[in-house]
Amino acid sequence: MDLGIAGRKAIVCASSKGLGKGCARSLALAGCEVVINGRNAEVLAATARELAATGAKIIPVVADVSTKAGQDALLAACPDPDILVNNNGGPPPKGFRDIGREAMIDGVIQNMITPIELVQRVIDGMVQRGFGRIINITSASVRTPLPGLDLSSGARAGLTAFLAGVAREVAHANVTINAILPGAFDTDRLASGTKRIAEQRGVDPATVTKERIAGIPARRLGQSDEFGELCAFLASQQAGYITGQSVLIDGGAFRTAF
Repeated sequence: MDLGIAGRKAIVCASSKGLGKGCARSLALAGCEVVINGRNAEVLAATARELAATGAKIIPVVADVSTKAGQDALLAACPDPDILVNNNGGPPPKGFRDIGREAMIDGVIQNMITPIELVQRVIDGMVQRGFGRIINITSASVRTPLPGLDLSSGARAGLTAFLAGVAREVAHANVTINAILPGAFDTDRLASGTKRIAEQRGVDPATVTKERIAGIPARRLGQSDEFGELCAFLASQQAGYITGQSVLIDGGAFRTAF
């Protein structure tokens, strides 16, 4: 399918690896000019070289998006984005009793305030141009609680609620705001979490992974490229009638009829 976004400009935050990288790849394959972002210059440069093989223009920006300087750097590289993919690492798993005030504030900054700030900076230009696609990568934990992820879940749920009304304010201008809620995907973040759990239990990481897969009806982990394809569709011309939605992609793990 031709997504109708060839030549569009996209910013994909935290895209040197994982789900962000999958989104950047799919947008590049759709013909977009893509600004990719990460904090590790070496890893980001390698990703830029890899994605350049798609034939798209790839602009790497080394920056921490949770800072004003980082956001300024992204927007200097792409002042008028047509597509914004908000993504950022979440706080490490921790029991809610052990989360101090500063950690709570940092979690909210990373997973709620940062994407809102970026939306504030790009949305009026999108409205004026009559096209905009904002996609927020959140988590399945927004809908179903996951042990140890209370801070991440709360911040991401706050982002979802904050932007729900905003999405309706700008829909008339062909600007959409949606969220993608990933379940278990085969990423470095999942691997590090699996290793930590395995160490705590004194078992092999493969055992933890096998147990996790057993609870997923699809009987496998998700892949970042298929996540990216969903992101690219939500960014497409054809998806202009989809807004204010939270799309779950988890292999059927969250069991609900609606």
